[in-house]
Amino acid sequence: MAGSTTPKPTPADFPSLDVLQQTLPFAVALSGGADSTAMLIACATRWPGQVFAVHVHHGLQHAADAFEAHCIQLCQQCDVPLVVQRVNAAHASGESPEDAARQARYRALRDAVKQHWNGQIQHVVLAQHADDQVETLLLALSRGAGLPGLASMPHVLVRDGVTYHRPWLKASGAGLRDVLRRLGQAWVEDPTNQDTRYTRNRIRAQLLPALDAAFPSFRDTFARSAAHAAQAQEILQDVALQDLHIVGDPPDIKALQGLSVARQTNVLRHWLVQHKQPASTAQLHALLSQVKACTTRGHQIDIKVGRGFVRRDGAVLRCYNL
Repeated sequence: MAGSTTPKPTPADFPSLDVLQQTLPFAVALSGGADSTAMLIACATRWPGQVFAVHVHHGLQHAADAFEAHCIQLCQQCDVPLVVQRVNAAHASGESPEDAARQARYRALRDAVKQHWNGQIQHVVLAQHADDQVETLLLALSRGAGLPGLASMPHVLVRDGVTYHRPWLKASGAGLRDVLRRLGQAWVEDPTNQDTRYTRNRIRAQLLPALDAAFPSFRDTFARSAAHAAQAQEILQDVALQDLHIVGDPPDIKALQGLSVARQTNVLRHWLVQHKQPASTAQLHALLSQVKACTTRGHQIDIKVGRGFVRRDGAVLRCYNL
């Protein structure tokens, strides 16, 4: 970006960011990779003086310091205030490294928003693009996920009082890199992205090229499927709220039995999530079986769900945490 021979970026170089106009000022989650580097430059070019940045230093690899150095240099170049959040993203026993790092990032972004900039920032922009959305959908399919998983990443997400935006979920990752190369803008490559021990990396390296060859428009069509799943999930959520009003909280067993099995499944899943005890498919099936069999006063229900239990208490079901 510096020097007379280096092209200067313009808003037209990047995919549209019009949806962010009403969220100013906001912060960009800046990893230092190509996608977030492009996002920061695009936002700072369009809205100078109204964009901030947060870099999360995971401390999990030797390259982490290089990521931070790149982010510092880039933010100085773009005249963007930067906050660096250092976290411990090590995963616990039984927890996936990817999920542990993701949870740590969200906590760090939340803390940055709440502790800096005098409370003027309520929105954070994330740079995930179309390939990231496809990878998320394929991961969900590989795990046998329901509609919430198949809906993949939402364009807007409210979490812990912070609103996250993903304006580029229909944008091409390769296209973003092409823009950066044309501008002469460097970025950092995370060496773990080449590690095929991680499922997402195997999808990126092995499945996406095959899909590109067989179905060139798969990014658009997969995105439509994810949007359909998200819409269907919204309807199920509305039905669950209506049925919870009918069966009550805690749910009345006889009222539950008056619903179809599909609606019992839907309302019980919603009820358990509300109580922070999301059930596996097997646990939910076991609970439904017990609800169906509960035809006498002496029938007991005691089913493990999530990290707790669902037990019969007279005419109703109650959820207990461990």
